[in-house]
Amino acid sequence: MSTSPTHAVPAERMASLQLAVQNSAAFWTALAQTRGSELIRRPGFLCSDGRERGGLRILLLSPDPGPDDLAELTDLARRRLSDGVVVEDPFGSVDMSALGLPSGQLPVMIRHPGPLPAPPAVEVTHVETVEQLRTAEGIVVHGFPLTNFQPYRPGDAFSKDLLGHPGVDLFLAARDGVPAGACMTVVDGTVGGTYWVTTLPEHRSHGVGRALMHAVLAHLGDLPATLTAAKAGKPLYDSLGFDTITDATWWM
Repeated sequence: MSTSPTHAVPAERMASLQLAVQNSAAFWTALAQTRGSELIRRPGFLCSDGRERGGLRILLLSPDPGPDDLAELTDLARRRLSDGVVVEDPFGSVDMSALGLPSGQLPVMIRHPGPLPAPPAVEVTHVETVEQLRTAEGIVVHGFPLTNFQPYRPGDAFSKDLLGHPGVDLFLAARDGVPAGACMTVVDGTVGGTYWVTTLPEHRSHGVGRALMHAVLAHLGDLPATLTAAKAGKPLYDSLGFDTITDATWWM
């Protein structure tokens, strides 16, 4: 596999990108620990093996992974191609096309603390009970969607051990008392990350995602906030003051 970058990250953005990668690693570590997945960490990459439903997830941690790390992550991906492999490369460091993995790009974004406009009138609740966790899990599995976790089986995607796990919080949004959206945050040291911001189809275009993000940013307080944006969500994040650091390459 080539280590020639497919796109260069400007030096002035590298510190912000490292914050985002640091948080993504904390996110996947928390999921692996609470799901009981195997976790492999090397200087150049993090790998979470979620077996049948979670698949194999590899996150590049370095713009220049060493030859041993590159050989190991390539072998891990090759052996699990039939089970579902995702290689997330924020740095554009690797070329996985020889394995037959197609690629796409998603923007990695950051927002530094600052004022926000008034939030929409949508109720957002911090998840504290197993019942709330199951509601949030169902929304994300069906609405994001997490296709590997369909058909939905409670607890497969979001273990109850997420409740109270250090740095992990979940939020639920409701319209007229009906669950409509959910997301997860991970705080790791000096940065907070947001993941799986989801609005169910029947509740879209009613301020649910914006309300969730207001709650998230209030929760993160003075920490910079990072996320990887889906194409449909980027206009919302732009409007909330997020800046694009780079476009990460996803091989899957």
